[in-house]
Amino acid sequence: MDSDLTQKPVSSLIRGIAVPASIGFFFNTMYNVVDTYYGGRLSTDALAALSLSFPIFFIIIALGSGIATGTTALISNAIGEGDRQKASEYVGQAISFTILFGLAMTIVGLMVSPTLFRMLGATDQYLGLGLSYMNVILTGTVFFLLIHTFNAILNAQGDARTYRNYLIGGFFLNVILDPWFMYGGFGIPAMGLPGVAWATVLIQFLGAIYVGLRAAVSEIFCVDCVKKLIPRQKIYIELTGQSLPASLNMMTIAIGIFVITYFLSIFGKESVAAYGIATRIEQIALLPSFGLTTAALSIVGQNSGAKQYGRIKETAKTCIRYGIAIMTIGTIGVFCFSEPLMAIFTTDAVVRSIGATYLRIAAFIFQAYIILYISVACLQGMKKPIYAIWVGLYRQIIAPLVIFFGLVNVLGLGIVTVFWAIFGITWSAALFTLWYSWRVIENAR
Repeated sequence: MDSDLTQKPVSSLIRGIAVPASIGFFFNTMYNVVDTYYGGRLSTDALAALSLSFPIFFIIIALGSGIATGTTALISNAIGEGDRQKASEYVGQAISFTILFGLAMTIVGLMVSPTLFRMLGATDQYLGLGLSYMNVILTGTVFFLLIHTFNAILNAQGDARTYRNYLIGGFFLNVILDPWFMYGGFGIPAMGLPGVAWATVLIQFLGAIYVGLRAAVSEIFCVDCVKKLIPRQKIYIELTGQSLPASLNMMTIAIGIFVITYFLSIFGKESVAAYGIATRIEQIALLPSFGLTTAALSIVGQNSGAKQYGRIKETAKTCIRYGIAIMTIGTIGVFCFSEPLMAIFTTDAVVRSIGATYLRIAAFIFQAYIILYISVACLQGMKKPIYAIWVGLYRQIIAPLVIFFGLVNVLGLGIVTVFWAIFGITWSAALFTLWYSWRVIENAR
C-alpha cells in the first residue's frame, strides 16, 4: 500500500479511495436492511424494539465515526509533514483511547439504557425485549469503535479497500448469522431478537481482528506499540478536540430527524411513514457522497501536513465536481421514478403520494449535500473541526425549529412547504459552508 497522498494525481487518488468506500457504505446500508427484515419476521414488537434501540445505537456510531475522523485528521497530517514517528504515536494513542472510551461507553450504556427506554414509553415485555437486544450490543461497543479507529489508520494512508472488504463480508455473514442465531440449529440455541444482536457483535469482533491486522502491517503502525498505548494526556486532548466536534455534528442529525418527524406528525402518521421510507431511498442515492467525503478527508489531511495548499484546493474542486456530476444522475433518476421507488416499500397510496412529493423536491438537494459534506471534510482534514458543530446546529436544529414552526403553527401552511423549507435550509448551509471553507483554504497559504 502506497501511503503517500501528496504526489500522485489528485483525480486518480480520489477515485482510488472514493469508489471502494462507496461500495462499502452500500453494503453497510444493506446490512441494516437485513437486520430490519429479520426483526420484522419475528414480530412487530421485535421491530419496535429495534427502533427503540436506535438512539443509543446511533450514539455509538456517532462516537465511533467522530473518533475515526479525528484519528484520520491527526495521522494524515503527521504523514504529510513527513513525521512517521509522530504518526506512529497517534496510532498507539488512538487505539488505547478507543479501548478505554469503549469500555466506559459499555458501563454507562448498561446503566442508563433502562431509564432511556422507559422515557421513550417502553414498559413490561416491550422494555424487556428492547433491553435484551441493546444489552448485547453494548457488550460489543469496544469492537464497534475499534473497527472505526483501525479503518481511520488505513484511511489516513489512502486505504479504503480493507474496510470495503469487511463491510461486504459482514453483510453476507449477517445474512447467514441472523436467521441462524434467531431460530437456532447446528448446536446454537434459538435466541430470538438477541440473536440478531449477537450476530452483529460477532461480526464486529471478527471485523476488528481483520481490519486491525491490516492496519498492523501498514507503514505507520506503531513500532514498540505496547509502550505507545500508554495514555498520554496531551495526545488524548488532541484526539478529543478533533473527534468531539465530528461526533456532535453526527448527533445533531439524530436530533434533526426528531425535529422533522415531530412537525410531520402534525399531518398524520402517513406523513411520518412517507418521510421514513423516502429518506431510506435518499440515503441510498447519496452513497457516492460518503465515498468522496472519505477521499477528501484523507487527501486533504496529508496535503495539509505537507503544506501543499494547491492540492487541497484541487482536491476540494475535484471531489465537488465528481459529486455534482454523479448526483445529477441521481437527481434525474429519483425525480422521474419517485412513485415507483416508493411503491417498492409501501402499498399505501397516500404514503406513496406524500413520499413521492418529498423525493421530487429532495432530488434537487443532492448537489447541496455533496457541497456541504465535502467542504466540511476538507475543514476536518485541515484540523479545523469546530465549524461542523455550528453548521450542524443551524441545519438540523435551529433553522428547522424556527422555520417549521412559522410555516406550520403560525401560518398554517401544508406539508409541501416543510419539504421546500428543508430544500432552502440545506442549500443555504451548503453555500455558506463552501464560501467559508474556500476562505479557510485561501488564508492557509
